[in-house]
Amino acid sequence: MNRRSFIVNSALGSMASAFTGFPIDAIGDPDVMKITLLHTNDVHSRIDPFPMDGGRNQGKGGAAKRAALIKEIKRQEDITMLLDSGDVFQGTPYFNFFAGELEFKLMSQMGYEACTIGNHDFDAGIEGLEKQLPHANFPLVISNYDFGNTVMNGRTKTHLILQKGDAKIGIFGLGIELYGLVPKSLYKETIYLDPISTANQMAGQLKHDENCDVVICLSHLGYRYRENKISDQLLADYSYDIDIILGGHTHTFMDRPDIRNNKKGKPVVINQVGWAGLLLGRLDIHLEKNKKKKCVTCANRWVD
Repeated sequence: MNRRSFIVNSALGSMASAFTGFPIDAIGDPDVMKITLLHTNDVHSRIDPFPMDGGRNQGKGGAAKRAALIKEIKRQEDITMLLDSGDVFQGTPYFNFFAGELEFKLMSQMGYEACTIGNHDFDAGIEGLEKQLPHANFPLVISNYDFGNTVMNGRTKTHLILQKGDAKIGIFGLGIELYGLVPKSLYKETIYLDPISTANQMAGQLKHDENCDVVICLSHLGYRYRENKISDQLLADYSYDIDIILGGHTHTFMDRPDIRNNKKGKPVVINQVGWAGLLLGRLDIHLEKNKKKKCVTCANRWVD
C-alpha cells in the first residue's frame, strides 16, 4: 500500500480504470464495503430542465430527472449517501415566488441527508433562510458560521455522523466569507470563523474522538483562485484529517477529482460538479472491513 490510500477513477458518465494504490481486483470483494456518495452543489433553484432554446444546456438538468437518476442509483447500490454543498437558492423565478420552500421540499423528497450553506442562501435574508427550515427534513451543517446572535441560533449543526453499514461517516460544512460578498443587512450578526483552523478542529474531532472511518467536508469556499484566497485546494493542503472535500461556489465542472496531499502527506479527494444540477456527483468509497485500506472511485453523471 503506497502513500495514496485513495485512488480515483474518473469519467463524466462512466467508470474509468484505476491508476494507483488499492488493488483494483479488491473492488467488489465481499470483504470490501462500498458506499456510494452522491452529491450536488450550486443548483440555484433550477427546478425545470434548461429550455429548448438552442443553448448548449437545452433540455438538460431539472429536479425530476435528477430525482429519477438518484432513485435508479439507490436501487442499484446497497449503501448510499446524498449531500449538497450550498447555493440551493436563487437563479430562477421559482425562488422569486416561493423563496426556497420548493427547493427544500424537493431535496427532502429526494432523500438528501445534509447540506451546507452558500452565500446565495442568504438572498432572502437570514430570516428568509430560517423561515424555510421546516421544509427541509435534513440538517444544514456549517462549522465556521457563528449564528449565536441571529434567528439561526441553534438551527444548524456544526457536524453530523452518519452510520453507513459498518462505517461511521463524519460530515462538517464550511461557508465562504460573507463580508463584501453579501450585504450585511442579509446575514445580520453572523460571525465568520477561520475555515482552516475550524476544519482541522472539526476533522480531528470526527476522526480521532468520534472514530469516523471517513471525514467529508461540504465546502462552499470555491475550488481555487488566482489570488491567495482560501479555497478547497488550500484547505486540502493545510488539513490533517479530511478525506473528501465536496466543493461549491466556483461552479467548477471537474472532469476528474483533484487529489492533494495534506499536511501529513496523505491524499485528500476534491470533487465539484459545476452548477444548476447539470451533473450528479458520484464517488464510490471502498472500505476494507478491517478499515485499514480505502479507496475512492468516481463516476459523475450528466442529468439529461
